[in-house]
Amino acid sequence: MASGSPTYSRSSSASWTPKQNKQFENALAFYDKDTPDRWQNVAKAVGGKSPEEVKKQYEILVRDVEKIESDLFPIPNYRTFVSNGGGSLMNRGL
Repeated sequence: MASGSPTYSRSSSASWTPKQNKQFENALAFYDKDTPDRWQNVAKAVGGKSPEEVKKQYEILVRDVEKIESDLFPIPNYRTFVSNGGGSLMNRGL
């Protein structure tokens, strides 16, 4: 490997930390599809991931969004919480 080339651990492709996911989302918003060397730039912004890994993560994200939009995944029944004015939260299940 040439000196100065980035190295990526094999384990980095197995999981993404919440911090890396947030960095990934921010980088996708900044580097759009028309950005030259998009995946290299996104990988640099995330850190610890190769351009191939971030592109694969993007493809997974696109597939998931397509499934959600085609109603293949049910929308979760989230409980909502509202403040009672005193700093406490009250459960308001739907």
